[in-house]
Amino acid sequence: MSDLRELLGGLVSEVDAVFLFSPSASFYESFEDVDDALVVVVAPDDSVGAEEFVELPLEFSDVSSRVRYGVEGAMDQELVDDGDEIVCAVKTFDEDIDTVMRVKASNFSPSGVYGLFVNSRAEPAVIRDVLEVAVELGKKGQKGKPVGALFVVGDAGKVMNKSRPLSYNPFEKSHVHVGDPIVNVMLKEFSRLDGAFVISDSGKIVSAYRYLEPSAEGVDIPKGLGARHMAAGAITRDSNAVAIVLSESDGLVRAFKGGELILELDPEEY
Repeated sequence: MSDLRELLGGLVSEVDAVFLFSPSASFYESFEDVDDALVVVVAPDDSVGAEEFVELPLEFSDVSSRVRYGVEGAMDQELVDDGDEIVCAVKTFDEDIDTVMRVKASNFSPSGVYGLFVNSRAEPAVIRDVLEVAVELGKKGQKGKPVGALFVVGDAGKVMNKSRPLSYNPFEKSHVHVGDPIVNVMLKEFSRLDGAFVISDSGKIVSAYRYLEPSAEGVDIPKGLGARHMAAGAITRDSNAVAIVLSESDGLVRAFKGGELILELDPEEY
């Protein structure tokens, strides 16, 4: 009779790195003496004191997106190379790590997802907070009805210069920041009106109801996406901002940077 360990041993043999996604302290400690592979922790914060760490600002609901993000982050930090073999230990069905898979770093062409958070002018926590507002709005809508919204994050001065007001700016003399629960309620309420929200690098809400005016010439977005997405692509091409869009038609949340679509999420799966 075959030994199960022998049959599955090839899964972890001769690998270059082991990625642990949000491990418990005890789980990580059991890997501290591994000397034949690099051990990398991928998690929202380095609570286990890992020597090699990739910050995961979002716990992507599907495993493939989570693994892609971790691999892109590790490659960006030059922890692994394009030809490396990697074993990933992740949580799929349980609260603890319960799934092991083997991938090649070369399986993942750069998508820009990692750069959305770590190579942007805006603070990663600010982008995360805005993304969570968009996701929550996508789940619940405005008074039970689907709603669209556009948030432009970072490089606020340039964004303001490339836009004009559609109405009175309720945030003109305020000093409120995204991430505050009360402020997030305000954002959701104001989202039912036209125009974009402009948010600074540090999370200060600079304006609502802005009509973005950069030229859309040369901006290439997927077919089926409308004016809101075109404006998001154009403003991020002409500034150092990122744009997060909630689509009223299909309910998906999309992120743009450098004029390109780099992230697409279904709020119901987040």
